[in-house]
Order: sequence, then structure tokens, then C-alpha cells
Amino acid sequence: KLFKNQNSRYLLLGSLLSIAIAFSPYLFYIYEIFPSGPVWENSFFTYESRYYEDVMTAAWTYSGKITPLFLLLIWFFTCKHWWYHVILVPIAMYSFQIIILFYQDVYLRTDFMDINQLIYLAPFFIIILSIVYLIRVKIFDRIYGLDLSELEETEVSVFSNISDKDRKELKEFQEDDKHNEHSNVLVEDYYRKL
Repeated sequence: KLFKNQNSRYLLLGSLLSIAIAFSPYLFYIYEIFPSGPVWENSFFTYESRYYEDVMTAAWTYSGKITPLFLLLIWFFTCKHWWYHVILVPIAMYSFQIIILFYQDVYLRTDFMDINQLIYLAPFFIIILSIVYLIRVKIFDRIYGLDLSELEETEVSVFSNISDKDRKELKEFQEDDKHNEHSNVLVEDYYRKL
């Protein structure tokens, strides 16, 4: 019974998400219901488009940013890949652009944000990319069994004619026969065994 409830909840959530994605073109074309003119009055509030001087144009601009943001949010919350945090980068970009549109249209003031958008978003991008890179390193560590602390312990030499594996075996061979005083003989025995 618990398994059936979990499957039905999964099916319901998937159905709602598919309907929401199928509805996204209608979300974009919702701007057509807004009036053409600089002021939109209704019973709740009055909206005046100062920058675009047309409410329908302002709504078209908002819907052009909100629709991809909506789809990116669905993608972010449903993605099962290890890199899904990178989707936050375009989400942040669209969110920032919506804020700029609002300030531009309502306050006619964007001089502090409009010029250097990437400078304001760069710290966020760097943090997200750092997190994704750390996740990638952890995944590769689990898949390939790489341990970065082992690299620090080993003496890696590019110019050595002996491989690291052979050097490790030689060291083990020397430690096993430490009671013998002739270390040169041990090295020669090791090479004979190879």
C-alpha cells in the first residue's frame, strides 16, 4: 500500500509538471490580455508603464523573462544529474533581468544596474561553479577511487626512470628484508625479480 501511495504521488507530480510545461506558451502569450496604453487600472491597483509607455509592451517584456525562468525552475527542481546546480546561473540571470525591468519601468532608474550586469552576477557565478566543481571532484573520487591525499604522500618525479609503482614495490621489498645489511644486493635482487 505504501508503494502504491508513493507511485500515485509520483504520477500526480509528474502530471502536474507536464501540464505546467505544456501551459508555458500560454504563459508567454498572457501579455495579450493587458491593455494597450500607458496606464492599467483595475480594482486592486493602478500600474503605470513609464519606460515603455505601454502596459502591453511591458507585459510582453515581463512574459519574455518569466516564461524561461519558470521552465528553468522546473528543470532545476526536477533534474537528477550531478550538475543541476549550474542551472542556478541562468535562473539568477533571468531573475536579475526581471528586477532591472521592474526598476526600469516603474522608477525609470537603472543606471546602477543596467550597465554592468555581469559584474553584479559574477560572484554568484563563481560560487555556483565552485560548488559544481567540488561535486564533480567528489563524484570522480567515488567512481575512480582517486584520493588526493595519496598524491601528496607519494614522491612523484617526472624525470625518474622508475615508475611510481616500481618505486613503491622497491620500498616494500627493502622494508621486508631490512635485517640484511647489503641494500645494494637487495636492489639487484629486486631488479632480477622484475
